[in-house]
Parts: sequence; structure tokens; C-alpha cells
Amino acid sequence: MDPAATQRQPVDAEVLAGQQQHWAATFDAHPDMYGTDPSAPGIAAAEIFAAAGQRKVLELGAGQGRDTLYLGRCGMHVTALDYAAGTVETLSAKAQQAGLVDMVSVAQHDIRQPLPLPDASFDASYSHMLFSMALTTIELERLAGELRRVLRPGGLVVYTARTTADAHFGAGTPRGDDMYEHGGFIVHFFDRPLIERLATGFELVDVADFTEGDLPRRLARVTMRVPHR
Repeated sequence: MDPAATQRQPVDAEVLAGQQQHWAATFDAHPDMYGTDPSAPGIAAAEIFAAAGQRKVLELGAGQGRDTLYLGRCGMHVTALDYAAGTVETLSAKAQQAGLVDMVSVAQHDIRQPLPLPDASFDASYSHMLFSMALTTIELERLAGELRRVLRPGGLVVYTARTTADAHFGAGTPRGDDMYEHGGFIVHFFDRPLIERLATGFELVDVADFTEGDLPRRLARVTMRVPHR
């Protein structure tokens, strides 16, 4: 299918919602699916936050916690959210085993819903590939708005997303809105206009392309800042 056509294809909300169970089952079956070492963007985010003096971090889509624990070991207080109950329990146990219970708190939350957090309560937000989950553009815009709300002025957002330069873009089963399904996983692929659209109300600080994995996956690491009011 022509990649442009997937934008016009209707999005099936029931199919997208099924990703929650799929991810939960996958993580249950593969406890360290992505390894235990921090990711390259996780390391970069820790450096970015430390340089800005930002210590209270909200992590979205924490998964199995390889970056969560790294941020905690770097002296940051991390509130990690994920929508898979088993994953939340596992990550909580990992934090306890690592002696990081004072640095890491974990909660279950579906980020398609408003963040259960006060206004201006965090210094920074980090997420690795959460933005490329089965989220529509409208849901991503709502999420960006929620991040503007919960971050303090000057707060930084670092997120990664697979891009339309990725080999899987335009292949697999089209799910609408630049989303394609491969091996049961639905991925939302980003182009530059979408990155800029989600940066509305932020200062777009940096967009850095990088690769990860064996395909390799092609991603962008995006850094945005909440303006000082």
C-alpha cells in the first residue's frame, strides 16, 4: 500500500486498544526483552537533565525499567508510568532489589487518559518509543498538552519515536494515521511535520536521528522545552 494512503484509512479503536494486552503478554513472556543495560537515548536524557539541573523526572511507558533504574542511579527521582499491570509490579520489585525505592516510584496508567499529576510538578519527562505506540495523532497531541501542564517552566521533554525513514514504514498491515502492524505490534511512524506539530507550545530544542537494533530501527530523539512564562 502507498504509505500516504494509511493516513486516509480509518483507525480501528478496538484494534489499537488490543495492544495493551499484547504488550502485557509479551513482557510477561520475556522479562528482559530489551536487556538490562540502559538505552542510548536513556543515557543521553540523563546527561541532558543533569546539565539542566533537573532531578524530578516523569517517565512514560517505562516498560521493563532499564532506563528507569539508570535515571535513578544517576540521582534522579523518577515517577515511572506504564499501562501493563505485570510490568509495573516487576519494575517495582527491580527498584527495590536495586536499593532505589527512595528514587523510583512506579504506577499503572494509560497515557491516553489525563495524567493523574498536579500542574507544574515535574522538572522533566522522558520516554523511549512510547510516542510510537498505537496512539493516534489526536491522542499524541493531548499527551503533549498534558506534559506542558505537569512540567514546570523551563522543563524538558525528551522522547524518541520511529520515523518514516524506517524500513518498516509502509510495510506490514496498515492501521491508519501512519501506523503499521508488524508481528502483532502497531507502530506510529513520525515525520518532521508531526514532530513540529507536537512541539506546539514548546520550544523545539533538538531533533537527533539515530538507529537501534538489528533492522536497524530508525528513530528520532526529540528534545523540547516548556517556555518560561
